[in-house]
Amino acid sequence: MSQKNNKTEAAIPQAVSAQFSEDVIEQRLIPNPLSQFSMDKDTLRLALVTAQYALRATRQRAPVTTNKPTGILVLVNGMEQAGKGTAVKQLREWVDPRLLKVEATVGGCPLAYQPIWQAHTKMMPRHGDVMVYFGNWYADLLYNTMRMAIAESKDTDERSEDNEYKKAGWQAYFQQQLVKLQTFEKDLVTNQTKLLKCWFHVDVEMLQARLNDTEADPQFLYQIDWHNEKVIETFNEVAVTLLRQQDDWIIIDGKDKSQAANHFCHEVLQAMQNALTSSQPSTTKSQVKQSLSNKSTLHKSKSDKTLESAFEPVKIPAYLKDIENSKIEKADYQKALTAKQARLAELLRARNGHHVIFAFEGMDAAGKGGAIKRLVAPLDPREYQIYNIGAPMLYETEHPYLWRFWTKLPNQQTDRISRIAIFDRTWYGRVLVERVEGFAADEEWQRAYDEINRFEADLAAVGTVVIKYWLAIDKKEQLKRFEAREETPHKQFKLTEDDWRNRDKWSDYVQSAADMLARTDTADAPWCVVATNNKRQARLEVLDHAIKQLSATYGL
Repeated sequence: MSQKNNKTEAAIPQAVSAQFSEDVIEQRLIPNPLSQFSMDKDTLRLALVTAQYALRATRQRAPVTTNKPTGILVLVNGMEQAGKGTAVKQLREWVDPRLLKVEATVGGCPLAYQPIWQAHTKMMPRHGDVMVYFGNWYADLLYNTMRMAIAESKDTDERSEDNEYKKAGWQAYFQQQLVKLQTFEKDLVTNQTKLLKCWFHVDVEMLQARLNDTEADPQFLYQIDWHNEKVIETFNEVAVTLLRQQDDWIIIDGKDKSQAANHFCHEVLQAMQNALTSSQPSTTKSQVKQSLSNKSTLHKSKSDKTLESAFEPVKIPAYLKDIENSKIEKADYQKALTAKQARLAELLRARNGHHVIFAFEGMDAAGKGGAIKRLVAPLDPREYQIYNIGAPMLYETEHPYLWRFWTKLPNQQTDRISRIAIFDRTWYGRVLVERVEGFAADEEWQRAYDEINRFEADLAAVGTVVIKYWLAIDKKEQLKRFEAREETPHKQFKLTEDDWRNRDKWSDYVQSAADMLARTDTADAPWCVVATNNKRQARLEVLDHAIKQLSATYGL
């Protein structure tokens, strides 16, 4: 099966390049703002399939190009019985269904202790693919907002209070969540996942007529009673707030389902064409493509220049250069270790469902693995998950950078009873190894500081405790540990050629660590720097800090 898929995947670029002449590119792959009004059915179908395969082909990365493969995530929301299903069904019939993924969720209360977007992060298209997502995170937001608005309406009606008072509660929550979602979506877009947000609408009379003519569950999408005029009035008020605050929604009139479906297909085409424009290689034969590429190159150069002038490395602090060489007797260490481990286990088990994330970073051989072993020693293996993070797999590189970490967060939707996640190396790889080794462009790793801060702030906002450690070691001590590993058979697997090679870039790694610590030490997720030349003392300090953080959080 895998061999067949690989052959098919490899054949796509050849088929596309053979099929796409310069005329085809100009006619079908360059966005046409008037296409909604000028394309007939057959032309539209051909343009959709052409763009679909061209988008898929951007994932085939040739070394001589600067392609940026991009995924398209189509969010489908709006009124019930407004033609959403009809529109997506038509799209599926008009394109190659093998290259279109469709997912759907029904709105429900956002899960406690995790951001509203977290439950949906697995539903992300690979770069080069198109995915249609019914419901999505807006279904959860609308469901919860409607629940609040209806409850507030009942309470205030009895007291005949002012309408503005009735709006205050749910509106404050709703607008706060919309701001968070806009930020999350912005980070998706800058990481090659473009969004098309389609809102389907019909008036009340058409809705009621369709509800009476069908056997569909009238409470299906947002679990509200669509026969209730007051409920619909509240829903429309919520919808207006959404559409006013977010101006990137495409409103599709569902009065005529056939026309709505055509409108939707045109919008998907435009989204694919725009994504293709943004992913064009820097040099081609086509004059149109060359023009677009020149604009992109000029923009990139300006952006890079701005970033370079704005980014100034910080002065390396002493605690990253002058590492302490403290001592502690083994008997004293064992006694303190046992007491601290017991206290930590007590705190972790008293967290009342909250999620806890431990993030460990540091130079090679700084003692991350040893610290983690002592951290989890008093726990049952079912209480936690350890993630050893290495280079991303190919399928992980075909998603936004943080995606492989989003999908590893403690998640109430899984069957796991664990709500503790421990990362041995983390999302900070983008501003450490990827920066130093050139795996990320300057624009990408410099942008990542703010992306990571927002990510951690979203976790903290819902009660997740994020505890971050930088384990500091000096170059001389690292060499001693490398040599000890070489001489110890059961530890030789820990030492690789990359470890030795990375020592040649020691100063670069220390500088990147200093910049990281300065730019991502926040109130939501502060860093704890631990000197690790003495392993025993370092392990006790890690436990001390975790106990302090959890005690302060839970008031214990």
